[in-house]
Amino acid sequence: MSSVLAGCENEVVSCGWAARDDSGILSPFHFTRRANGDNDITLDILYSGICHTDLHMVKNDFGMSIYPMVPGHEIVGKVTKVGSKVTKFSVGDIAGVGGSVGSCGSCSDCSEGFYVYCPKMILTYSARYHDGTVTQGGYSDNLVVDQNFAVLIPKSMPLASTAPLLCAGITVYSPLKYHGITKPGLHLGVVGLGGLGHVAVKFAKAFDMHVTVISTSPSKKKEALERLGADAFLVSRDQQQLQDAVGTMDAIIDTVSANHSIQSLISLLKTSGKLILVGGPANPLEVLAMPLLLGRKMIAGSAGGGREEIQEMINFAAKHHITADVEVISMDYVNTALERLEKNDVKYRFVIDVANTI
Repeated sequence: MSSVLAGCENEVVSCGWAARDDSGILSPFHFTRRANGDNDITLDILYSGICHTDLHMVKNDFGMSIYPMVPGHEIVGKVTKVGSKVTKFSVGDIAGVGGSVGSCGSCSDCSEGFYVYCPKMILTYSARYHDGTVTQGGYSDNLVVDQNFAVLIPKSMPLASTAPLLCAGITVYSPLKYHGITKPGLHLGVVGLGGLGHVAVKFAKAFDMHVTVISTSPSKKKEALERLGADAFLVSRDQQQLQDAVGTMDAIIDTVSANHSIQSLISLLKTSGKLILVGGPANPLEVLAMPLLLGRKMIAGSAGGGREEIQEMINFAAKHHITADVEVISMDYVNTALERLEKNDVKYRFVIDVANTI
């Protein structure tokens, strides 16, 4: 699918679907990517997941969108070209790319492998790259990316349902590892059973933890217990259920992006328990200080991990047969998919079959 534009320093001709303004409506878009550099790999994109962040970005909800915008940061593709200094990939490999494609490379975060926290981190789309060009994402036929911002995907993994792990997977895996919440027998609460939450349950069960799904929707109980393998289900609007669970959880990972109160969640934690936020509610949080002080409890946040941790996550997922639950769609269905996503009408992630439908 990739081709070369003669006379333009071997820039790569690309075709994708882009939003032109904050209406968020996508349509076909032809553009060029930078030439494949010494440290770059070029991918023919096979699949691209649709993240809730894509919905916010196409509508400029964060006030940082650059149009025209090709979204997509859950990308799986086949390597078709490697630069002269590339050591991590060969032509024919399957590679994955997540939420970032560049950073300063010299700050303390970059030095420790956590480039996602670099002050100069470059998003996979709608950001300025080192050369001043605007990055474009995975709703397109190809991608040129620095080898240090891609990971190797085992060919044994089902590629469509692996794509969301590049965002949703690392978003929940990273804080569990960083905070030491992976020991067998620990009690983990998972708030929300959506794109992030259902993957969090799968990873936690692979770590042999006791998992309680916390949801406002009683209708999700059967799904959580019988299909995803959670050990318990708690309806967060049921005050008796909340009271019965006070002080029982070692940690809680909150995946909900909608505005909601977290005060009742704090009471569910044991002494020294951790409440980790990976969703991004727009409104400020309101929290009483005393329950934190008296229980030595912690509220933390997490946005993902670096290349080494993403690769570790992918390898762990391959070993334990962890993938996302997906609905595979064609590229021309993308606007309908975004409308459905806004209504939470998906179990649990849309993935675009780019290679066969663009």
